Amino acid sequence: MSRCDPDEHWNVEGKKSGKRKLKENRARLVELQRVLYAESKRSLLVILQAMDAGGKDGTIRHVFGSVNPQGCRVTSFKAPTSEELDHDFLWRVHKVTPKKGEIGIFNRSHYEDVLIVRVHGMVPKSVWQERYDHINAFERLLAANDTIILKFFLHISEEEQKERFQERLDRPEKNWKANPKDFEERKYWQDYMAAYQEAIERCSQKWAPWFIIPANRKWFRNVAISEIVLETLEKLELSFPEPEYDLTRFRLE
Repeated sequence: MSRCDPDEHWNVEGKKSGKRKLKENRARLVELQRVLYAESKRSLLVILQAMDAGGKDGTIRHVFGSVNPQGCRVTSFKAPTSEELDHDFLWRVHKVTPKKGEIGIFNRSHYEDVLIVRVHGMVPKSVWQERYDHINAFERLLAANDTIILKFFLHISEEEQKERFQERLDRPEKNWKANPKDFEERKYWQDYMAAYQEAIERCSQKWAPWFIIPANRKWFRNVAISEIVLETLEKLELSFPEPEYDLTRFRLE
């Protein structure tokens, strides 16, 4: 993570060019989702993690906002309920993974159980340390059952987060997003960076890779993620299924 500059925009020339590319990518994503849904052999799970104000909601809106909602489900993970706490930490996650033909998007995820849980000492170190292996095994199970997994860490700088928080205070239409708990969490920035670093190192596998996305520039974040999603879907060589009936037998009058 230390080698990734949150301001980076790689080979994209600028904001105007990036927005044009995103428009093209969104149109292609609509086409591919249609075939993924019709084929119904595989599913796609997109996991979004970031510090507060990192852009998870914006990514979902700008990258996936055009897809057919019948074949796309977004799940936001908040603090676990009492019922969820009575089960293992993956129980609430497994039941909302995408079915075949579906795109599932996690706004936060099971990784919170090696992030906030670690930073705030909610369980002993011996417990959260074991969870890396549990997560790898869980994601391996999903992959073995034809779920394609893409995990994105939206990497913003501490200064960028401060500016976004300030915007939530200054702009009335964004006041509803302002949360004192988020401001308090800034004190633990370095602890979270260490937690993310270890989670990414230990849980980036060929069947469930992590991508660190420079996210200070929102337009670049959207382009980068859309490119990776498209490249992944294109490699699947999706195709519409053959009709169940001999259509030559039908004559409409």
